[in-house]
Amino acid sequence: MTKMLHRAAERLFPDGTNRYGALPALLVLLTVVSGIVDAVSFLGLGHVFVANMTGNVVFLGFALAGASDLSARHSLLAVGSFVAGAWATGRAAGRITAKGRLFVSVTAAHTMLVGAALAVVLTAAHRGGEVQAALIALLACGMGMQNAVVRRIAVPDLKTTVLTFTITGLADDPFGAPTVRRLASLAAMFTGALCGAALHLGPGPAAALTAATALLATATVAALT
Repeated sequence: MTKMLHRAAERLFPDGTNRYGALPALLVLLTVVSGIVDAVSFLGLGHVFVANMTGNVVFLGFALAGASDLSARHSLLAVGSFVAGAWATGRAAGRITAKGRLFVSVTAAHTMLVGAALAVVLTAAHRGGEVQAALIALLACGMGMQNAVVRRIAVPDLKTTVLTFTITGLADDPFGAPTVRRLASLAAMFTGALCGAALHLGPGPAAALTAATALLATATVAALT
């Protein structure tokens, strides 16, 4: 697997400038995870995102204006939990200076948070407000951690949760090496959203969260080797 990931990472830098090892390929996997968890949260947790905070800020405005199908409480909870996860990663970065080790530690913690959300889905007797709040908090906290570690690693054009600038770059810049990474990011997010929605609407949210947990665990183990 390690060799395959390194080859995939090299293809993301066709100009031969990759200095991040296998991390670019792992960030593509994390982008798929973002699509999956946002599918689960938007379709099953009252139209809220756990990865896309821009959407939540907009939803908060809609909810305060009186939109009946949106929850200001859920939007605020998602943003607050995301901030808490990013804050925790920032504190961890003060103790773990090596970017590779920080990625492993944060991704392992993210895996446990999504695994905890899966356990909630499997064991909750109902889908009431408390269960939804717990799932939003767990998933958004994990995505805040992911976003913060990706920001610190700073691989060009691979942000894992945001596509606005990616799409802008595709349209604004001439074709080149960054185009490959931008297209990979766009394809990964679309794939995650498509698969996450199909699993959520089919077998159920547990299936989608199982897939997300498996991808995060794979990324953690692969980063160790």
